Amino acid sequence: MGKLFQEYLNDHRVYVCSNCSAHLATFDDLISKSFQGRLGRAFLFKQVVNVEAGPVQEKMLLTGRHRIADVHCSTCKTYVGWRYEQAFEQEQKYKEGKVILEKAVIDKETSWE
Repeated sequence: MGKLFQEYLNDHRVYVCSNCSAHLATFDDLISKSFQGRLGRAFLFKQVVNVEAGPVQEKMLLTGRHRIADVHCSTCKTYVGWRYEQAFEQEQKYKEGKVILEKAVIDKETSWE
């Protein structure tokens, strides 16, 4: 097994894995805080780092049928959310390629102003 590569986000507002503090996303990549995840409130991001995606599954979510892949922290393997692979309804297509991070399993790296 090779050495684990972890991407560091050079930003003062970073969301991290609450289990191991690996960087996951920046505030600038946050699209919306108005989502519901499996663990409660969730955030939609344009892009994330240091995650691994599981197999794609078709699920019926609150907003309709989607193909999603669960994402886990690549450092500690904690479930952190899911990636939208495909939306079947036209008004949900904007989510494709975006990632949901569950608020219950992420933290802010430091206190933000």
